[in-house]
Order: sequence, then structure tokens, then C-alpha cells
Amino acid sequence: MTQWCQLQQLDAKYLEQVDQLYDDSFPMDIRQYLSKWIETIDWDTVAMQSSLATVRFHDLLVQLDEQQSRFTLENNFLLQHNIRKIKRNLQDRFQEDPVHMAMIISRNLREEQKILAMVKIAEPEGESTMSAMVVEKQKLDNRVKEMKNKVQATDHNIKSVEDLQDEYNFKLNTLKNREHEMNGMVAKELEKERMILGKMCFDLKYKRQEVVSQLAEVLNVTHALLSDLISEELPEWKRRQQIACIGGPPNTCLDQLQSWFTAVAETLQQVRQQLKKLQELEQKFTYENDPITQEKGMLEGRALELFKHLLTNSIVVERQPCMPTHPQRPLVLKTGVQFTVKLRFLVKLQELNYQLKVKALFDKDVTEKKGFRKFNILGTNTKVMNMEESNGSLAAEFRHLQLKEQKVAGNRTNEGPLIVTEELHSICFESQLQLPQVGLDINLETMSLPVVVISNVSQLPSGWASILWYNMLTSELKNLKFFLSPPSATWGQLSEVLSWQFSSVTQRGLNEEQLNMLADKLLGQKAQRSPEGLIPWTKFCKSINEKSFPFWLWIEGILDLIKRHLLSLWNDGSIMGFISKEREKELLSDKCPGTFLLRFSESSREGAITFTWVELDVHNKAIYHSVEPYTKRELTAVSLPDIIRTYKVMAAENIPENPLRFLYPKIPKDKAFAKYYPKPSEVSEPMDVENIVKSGYMKTELISVSEVHPSRLQDNMMPMSPDDYKVLEQFVSPNDIDAVMSVEFQDGNLTEN
Repeated sequence: MTQWCQLQQLDAKYLEQVDQLYDDSFPMDIRQYLSKWIETIDWDTVAMQSSLATVRFHDLLVQLDEQQSRFTLENNFLLQHNIRKIKRNLQDRFQEDPVHMAMIISRNLREEQKILAMVKIAEPEGESTMSAMVVEKQKLDNRVKEMKNKVQATDHNIKSVEDLQDEYNFKLNTLKNREHEMNGMVAKELEKERMILGKMCFDLKYKRQEVVSQLAEVLNVTHALLSDLISEELPEWKRRQQIACIGGPPNTCLDQLQSWFTAVAETLQQVRQQLKKLQELEQKFTYENDPITQEKGMLEGRALELFKHLLTNSIVVERQPCMPTHPQRPLVLKTGVQFTVKLRFLVKLQELNYQLKVKALFDKDVTEKKGFRKFNILGTNTKVMNMEESNGSLAAEFRHLQLKEQKVAGNRTNEGPLIVTEELHSICFESQLQLPQVGLDINLETMSLPVVVISNVSQLPSGWASILWYNMLTSELKNLKFFLSPPSATWGQLSEVLSWQFSSVTQRGLNEEQLNMLADKLLGQKAQRSPEGLIPWTKFCKSINEKSFPFWLWIEGILDLIKRHLLSLWNDGSIMGFISKEREKELLSDKCPGTFLLRFSESSREGAITFTWVELDVHNKAIYHSVEPYTKRELTAVSLPDIIRTYKVMAAENIPENPLRFLYPKIPKDKAFAKYYPKPSEVSEPMDVENIVKSGYMKTELISVSEVHPSRLQDNMMPMSPDDYKVLEQFVSPNDIDAVMSVEFQDGNLTEN
């Protein structure tokens, strides 16, 4: 069953999360129509190769053409139209940047996998959390239902009042006519008619009072619901959005929030119509102390104020500012590079379609500008909100904005108290809503989360560190001086965010063992178990001295190494990664000779990986060997599985041997890595004299070789036990040294700990 089919069988609460992944940039229609084809492509690899991304982009267009042909055969004109429009939009958006499309698909597929994984662990570990969320959502749904029922009941009662009043007016006029025509009417009959009218008048007054009270109650319920939506649900959604921006769980429930906001708006509109109806009834019939006359003005004013309060809080930034070239690093913007941002109006009423013109402003409310860089916002900075471009939501997406730094005295300077990557800025969005029929003319405003503006892509890692720290520790959108005195983070907060950095770009976050090692680096071994241990900003993102490099840049280098060269190995759990040398020895000490593990180097700023294996000396004492770490440069030439497959330790007058036999804890090497080895057709073939004559070259294979002194090799390398041979007979391929026709040596110096 395809991943897409599995997702479609999930409960509504999970489908909401899937829905949040797809928007105008990559519509869900494509995911639906081309689900099988999409899932056959390795989009992680495509996203890293521009030429391959171009090929896949054109393949996707061909797939859409084929889908359109199927719709043509089915005579489905609407779907033909939709798919033509989708294709045009894709070409406009991704023709010049197909890598961006590949990155979006890659990200969405990963998020889908996380949702499926979440379903698996929801019972029983996540049961209580998910149940609590469902219960809260159900409570609000019930309150919305209660509000709608009350306003409908009021509608029914107003109709009853209208019918009763019409009947009363008719009988009253009839009685007057009869009295005029029959002056000699029997007094008893006249009195009887008057008594009936008197009772009807009493019932009518009671009904009118009841309707007024019901309207007041509807407004009470609406006010309470609106207060909770604005003071609790909306801030909670915004906090979830902050978390999603820095790699946390995907943000959800905006559609649900929109349905609640819209329900309140529709109720208030219905109340306004009901008050108009009461005014008409009042004009036809009124009396002293008429509750309609006494309460109508107050109810109208209250309904209007609630409506205004609702609309003022309905504009939100649905998708925060982000450069399409770096979709997983929102809120870091580079001058001269286009970025996108999307707004949504949570009150979805047809009469508001195309009524809101939104303008984007940069650093509008910044009062302290001396010493801080100033920027102009370029591109189309005004948009009209509409329902046609955003799957039915009332939204506006700015797609071509960019920033340009203002020159000061002919030079660009940064003389402020903060470095460039700690300087926070904001993008404000303004609009005006005029509803003459309601008597409303209100100014609307919302703002993005703070952004960091860089001028060189090399500043991106440090800028992202600032975004992480800010959104981890505060929700105050206007606190742009945050880094003048940045608060410390607890290890409990930071450990979660660090794990998100890995899970957001791979399929695995960090486990407890890995996090403990990172806690050691930041807090020291004694404090590693305390989630309350404090880490200052300087320790996270600053260098202690000229020779050292910041903790975060080390993590960033490893993340980049994983994304470029180790993604599959990291995803399948082959890389232990973060482990100290002391802990490494503990784990390997009682393992079979030749057992090795993969860990990241602590001394490489750019990110590097090494392997350490254990051997026994003649006294059965464990000794440990670590190879010089491999960086991006080496891994670009040879993949890590190939390095492990062909690695040799060589001493003079000895046959080179591969000391790596079992991946920790006891997985035979070829069983762990065989799926990553080159296919038979890709491996160097036996020497073919005819081919050598034609080409003039012998085939070669890059292997890593460590040279050691013969005495050390003899002392340290113990022969395998009979049990080892039994295991190896099942899993390890024959020695491949004979297949190597020529060897090019690669740096890989052996060190002994």
C-alpha cells in the first residue's frame, strides 16, 4: 500500500496535519494524481542535484500531461481545467528553480512519514496527549454547536412573535371595525373579545421580552466563546507555529480555527438580522416599557463591538517569511533574494472576498533605529485577499518580496550594539476593512515573527541559531532587542530543539544516549541528567577562544554532512553519531574483535565522521583504533559504505586486511551495509585486456588504507575464533582484495587510543 493510501485511512485529527502540508506552492491534487510515481523517486537526492531536479521537474510535467489525457477520455472538463491551471502554476513557480520543488516534495514526504509514525506510537504512549487534544477540540465544537442552536431557537421565537403580533393586529383591527359597525353590540360579547385581546397582548409582551433575553444570552455565549478563541486558541496556534518553524511537529488546526472564527461571525451576522426584524416589529407595534425599545440599542452596540473584535483578530500570518531556496530555514532572509509569506483571514465570508487589500511594511514600529541596519522592501508589496488562490480560504500570498539594505553615507555599516545575525527585524501587514452596511471601518494589522537579515549565505547558520534561540524562549513578537540580553535556556528546552533539527531534515531525531553526550559538552558530565541545567547563549553560539568554534556550528556542520552524504545511514540507525571517546570504549570493551561503531568527530567544525573498532592483544586486553575522520571532501569521492567495505590495514610484508567485521552491537558488516554497496555492474570488473587496449586505462577503485608497523599488527591483531568464522560464513562476502586492479591511496591514518 502506498504511503498516500495509508494517510487517507487515518482519522480526521491526523488528516488535518496532512492538509497543512499542501498549499498553492504544491497542491494536494498533484500528490493525489501522481502518488505512486512520486513515491518511486528519491527526492532527497534530487533536491541536492540541480541537473537531476530539472529532469524530474520535466518528468512531473509529462506525468501531468498523461493525467490530463485520462481526464479528456473521461470527458471531465472541470478536472482538465484544474490540471492545466496547476501545470501553468508549477511552470511559473519552478521552471527556473526545480530544486525548490524537489525540496518541497522531499519535506512533505518526510512529514507524512512522521504523521504515520505518530499514529503508531499514539497508543498507548501518545494516547493521553492526543486524547486531551481531541477532548478540547470536542468541547469547542460543542460550544459552537450550542451557540448555533441558541441563535436558531431565537430565530424560531422571533417568527412566533411576528405571527402572534400579526394575529393580534388583525383581531384588534377586526374588533375596532365591529365596534364601529355594531354600536349595539352586546356588552358581554364585547368584553369577551377584549379579554381575548388582552391575553394575546400579555402573551405578546412576554414573548418579546423572552426574545430580547434570548438575544442577550446568545451574545453572552458568543462573547465567552470569542474570548477563549482569541485569548487561548489563537495564541496556542501561534505558539505551535513558532515550534513548527524551528523544526518541531507540523503546525495544525488553522482550518479548524477558521471554522470556529467563521461560525462566530455568522452567528453575529444572524443576530444583526434578528435585531433588524425586531426593529420592524417595534415600528408596527410598541408600548410603554417595550423591551425591544429599551434593549435594542444596547444589543446592537454589543453585537457590533463583538464583530469588530472578531475581525480585528482574524488576520494571521499563515506561513512565515521564507526563502524558497531554504524552505527548512524560515525567518532568515538574505538581501537580494526573493522570499514568500502568506496571510489568511480566519473569518471566511463571501462578502469579504476581494475586499481586503494588504500592504507589507518592514520595521514599521521600530523606534530605536540608530545603529541598526535599515532595509527597503522591494517587489509587489500589496496583495488583495481572495478565496480563489488558496483552496477556498481567504488568503493572500506574497511571492516576490526581497530586501535591500539602505546605504548610510555611501557605505553599508553595522555600528549597532548587535552583530548582523543577532539583529531582529519584523514585517508588518496592514489593511483596512470597510463594511458600510454594518457601519464598520476598521484598521487590521498583523506581523510576522522576527526575522534575521543576512547579506551572505555563510551567515545562514548563525542567523538560524538566533531564530532557534528566540522562538524557543519567547513569544513576544515585538521584542526585537532580545539579543541585547538573551536569556539562558534550560537543557530540557534545548535538547528538544536540537533533536528537532535532525528529525526535521531526516527520519530520526536524537535519542537519550546521543543527547547525554551533547549535554556533557555543554554542561559537563555532572549536570547531564538535569533538565534544569542552564545554557547561556554565548556557550551555544559563540567561540570561547580563537582556536575553538561554537557548539552550534559544530552541530550545523554535522547536519550538513548527514544531508549530503549520510542520510540513508542516519535514517536506518547505522550511525551512533554523538558519543564520547570514553563511552565508546565502554560499549566496545566486551564486544567481539572487529566490532566497530560510527561516530562524529568532535574536532571538525565542518562536520566529519570516523569509525572506531576493538581488537584484543596477546593478553586478551581490549585495544581501540580510530581512523582519521572523513569530511565532505572524502565522502564526495567515496561513500562511507564503500569506505567501510574496502577499508584495509596494511603493514610491510603482510597482506592488507579489513579489520571491520561487525557493526555495533553485533551486526555482520555486509548485512548492515550490503544494500549501499555498488551493484555488480558498478564494481570494478576483472581485467579485460581488450578493453585496456581500447581505452588505454585499467579500472581503479578508491579505498582507504591505514599503514601500521608490522610488530603492532602482529601484537594486536588476533585471529578469529571458530565462532567468529561460523558467523562470517553466513554473512561476509569473500575477500575482495583480488578484485582490486589498482589502488589509489586516501588519507586514513590509524590512531590508537
